Amino acid sequence: MDGGETRFGAVVRADSVSQLSEAGWEALVAYGIHTVLDLRGEHEREDDPPAELPVEVLHVPFMEASEAEWEEIAEEPEAATAAAPDVATSTRDAYLIFLERFRGNVAAALKAVANAPGAGVVVHCVGGKDRTGLLVAFLLHLAGVPNEEIAADYALSEERLRERHEAWFAAADSEEELERLRRIAQTPARSMLGVFEALERQYGSIEAYLRSTGVTDDELERLRARLRG
Repeated sequence: MDGGETRFGAVVRADSVSQLSEAGWEALVAYGIHTVLDLRGEHEREDDPPAELPVEVLHVPFMEASEAEWEEIAEEPEAATAAAPDVATSTRDAYLIFLERFRGNVAAALKAVANAPGAGVVVHCVGGKDRTGLLVAFLLHLAGVPNEEIAADYALSEERLRERHEAWFAAADSEEELERLRRIAQTPARSMLGVFEALERQYGSIEAYLRSTGVTDDELERLRARLRG
């Protein structure tokens, strides 16, 4: 918003990095990545265990850490989704529930980025659009990127993950499952804009929400500096 630019290569948003080939890992290291921040829960890592990586790996679940923890809270986002008039609203409402329920996780992930050594950090979950999308949206906001551009960056996920989603759709065993997957695959820019608007209404600013989770002013400044140089 002040006419500056984010520092290219400081943070990379990704899906599961275990999909990388050997050449892909070599490219990642050559790109200047020193740290991989894994936002997945323990139950997801059991299904897709992390490989032996040539960089430091930090495991910080951004939302639920286990299937049991998910079962405890699943009804609330599912009810919000069922009550919403459209996908953009249901996604926004589910995100807001998670951001309140897992405030400590949000703080831990931001602190991990703030304290990561070296120049480059990869942030990933399974698909790179929901948990990773929210965390990167906060980072871009701290760097001074306008909300509309942050939302547009988030919305790119639907296009970039199209091949994966098409495979999901082809494997669906019912119309109900197909409809559910089609909803999950969408990343409307309006969802992210709605999240920011709701947090700003409730807390006064995005920074105030982040402080309420336990992130300090010094850490907020270090996060900004990582992206602005």
